[in-house]
Amino acid sequence: MTATDTPMGTAIRAAAADIKLSAVTKAYDARNVVIPPLDVELRAGEFTVVLGPSGCGKSTLLQMIAGLERVSEGKILIGGREVQELEPKHRGCAMVFQNYALYPHMTVAENMAYSLKVAGVSKAQRTERVAKVAKMLGLSDLVARKPGQLSGGQRQRVAIGRAIIREPGVLLFDEPLSNLDAQLRHDMRVELADLHRRIGATSVFVTHDQVEAMTLADRILILNKGRIEQFDTPKAIYYQPASVFVAKFIGAPAMNILRVTGDGDTLRLSDGQVVANYAGQGNFQLGIRPEDIVIGAGGRLKAAIRYREDLGSHEIIEADLAGQPLRIATPFGDEMDKTSSFSFAFPQTRLHLFDAETGRAIPNSFRQAEAVRRSAKEYQ
Repeated sequence: MTATDTPMGTAIRAAAADIKLSAVTKAYDARNVVIPPLDVELRAGEFTVVLGPSGCGKSTLLQMIAGLERVSEGKILIGGREVQELEPKHRGCAMVFQNYALYPHMTVAENMAYSLKVAGVSKAQRTERVAKVAKMLGLSDLVARKPGQLSGGQRQRVAIGRAIIREPGVLLFDEPLSNLDAQLRHDMRVELADLHRRIGATSVFVTHDQVEAMTLADRILILNKGRIEQFDTPKAIYYQPASVFVAKFIGAPAMNILRVTGDGDTLRLSDGQVVANYAGQGNFQLGIRPEDIVIGAGGRLKAAIRYREDLGSHEIIEADLAGQPLRIATPFGDEMDKTSSFSFAFPQTRLHLFDAETGRAIPNSFRQAEAVRRSAKEYQ
């Protein structure tokens, strides 16, 4: 069933609103600035995931959009309307919290219908909407139960139902899956993705879990100390990280970051090993993902194995490369020397180069160099 097949889906899709934050700041005092001036636009109907470590300001940002935290400076526009001075109930948003926040003495139906009751919606309309939302979320057989009689996943679905029953233009999720076990988290990700496709509301989802971000998001907004590190699609963030912070935060295992020095022709490690050809001079940070490293095949780099981790489908090798840690992901069963050292190579086009001081990416460093060398060789 698609969103246009049901009255509720149509209503929510029609109400989807864009969100614009203009120089939005949150500071408790001059020394405690949680979010420096921040500018960002979230598209109507898009599923945006706000990702970052604990304390980066992602929940504060979400609560400012919802109206649960006051904005210190700047403007918030939802659907082109300034809302930073409005009460939460007047913003057209609904929020799903980490701790569910269900009324324990009420049934599932009463919990979902409560906001409609407060808004003066008739009992007949409340009953109709509860039935539709319960069916959408697979809760039809549980509407007479109370939260204490439900599993964690069922309680989370009730919390989501309570939010979408209001037919909001904006749905806000504050780490809603963090209390669930691994299998339930996976199941709920599938349900949330399907729900978003069906109802079409603008969704903003806060998490510190990169798997949730990569699997759910249309675009990911990565925060670091209240500042935007990168805002792009999951694929772009994975394959073209804008900084060392992003490169190390996205990916499991994370991207390897190595200190290297350029002599105008090559990039070398501290022990003199050449890791790449590059025309720049000075100190850099070189990045390569563990799965992009090629073992054997006449590789010119050598490292000592410290630890091997068999994960069934693949193996993670932890090695020491010129005094720096290196992780390699290799398909399980690949032939490899079991001794303490081995040879490998870094494919030039899979490398990422970052400024040694700022950590910002130096775009297309190796792709451009590769193209220049290929053109020169063809010319000769």
